[in-house]
Amino acid sequence: MTKIAVLTTGGTVAMRHDPERGGAVPALTAADLTAVLPPGAPELVVEEVCNLPSSHFTLDHLWRIRERAAAWAANPEVSGVVITHGTDVLEETAYLLDLTVPGETPLVLTGAMRTASEVGADGPANLWGAVRVAASPTARGLGALVVLNDEIHAARFVTKTDTLSPATFRSPGWGPLGRVEGDRVHIPWRIGREVIPCPRLEERVVLIKLAVGMGPELLEAALAWGAQGVVIEALGASRIPPWWLPVIERALAEGVAVVIASRCPSGRVWDAYGYVGGYRTLREMGCLFSPGLNGPKARIRLMVVLGAAQGPAEVPTLWKSSSHSVENLRCA
Repeated sequence: MTKIAVLTTGGTVAMRHDPERGGAVPALTAADLTAVLPPGAPELVVEEVCNLPSSHFTLDHLWRIRERAAAWAANPEVSGVVITHGTDVLEETAYLLDLTVPGETPLVLTGAMRTASEVGADGPANLWGAVRVAASPTARGLGALVVLNDEIHAARFVTKTDTLSPATFRSPGWGPLGRVEGDRVHIPWRIGREVIPCPRLEERVVLIKLAVGMGPELLEAALAWGAQGVVIEALGASRIPPWWLPVIERALAEGVAVVIASRCPSGRVWDAYGYVGGYRTLREMGCLFSPGLNGPKARIRLMVVLGAAQGPAEVPTLWKSSSHSVENLRCA
């Protein structure tokens, strides 16, 4: 019989309105969440990792979720792992699991945009969809998946796009890998993945988003703080204002890994320009480039790479792994 491990971590899916506190707060236990599933559900083993809004998570929380998910995924009696999670940073936890947990066992994250007290609460349907995906043989080997609103998204591509809509999770430029459709789980796309063996996260990694006319003071402050890595969400496909370049050059000379992502919601980080501050300039300086990841996920990847690397020379090799190419997507 199929056995699914359900790890609960809190979030809106586990919240109920509290009149005394004037709003929704974490209230539902792991048993409360799974009690709403219909007859005929797979056998469940349930573990409460924590019960917090994901906006309260630290990197220690993310790593503990990763450790518990990895332990259950390695259990030969378990066919899949479901993690209920707050939506604010769900995509970062999903990508961490995708990048660091080995094996074929599906890792399926889900949550809710409406609390259990609201009309049309979406938590039960999302949890049921996630359990069904985790139990499906077609989900094996796909790494971490995000299931909400009957859509199945790859952790690498998915992001939260709306502050309130139940259809908030989208994969810009790529779309979902599949859907939960009535009596079946349909996943027509297969996606290659990589796993980086990682004993820890390097926590001293910062994310900076550029806007017009910004000076490099935030980068200078990050270097003074002791940052080991910096992700810069650049303008367009990879452009950096020229007055940032001396500070980036200093960071690289000090052994700080500098990754260039884009503040655009989708698209490749690359350009054909010859002017100062474009892709060619940054490549020649020694910057690394985001492989189709947004800034928050590029930060997760850099923390993993720095935590796994045996020294600075290994960082570019781990970062540029060809198996993580976003083009590695094919029809099943």
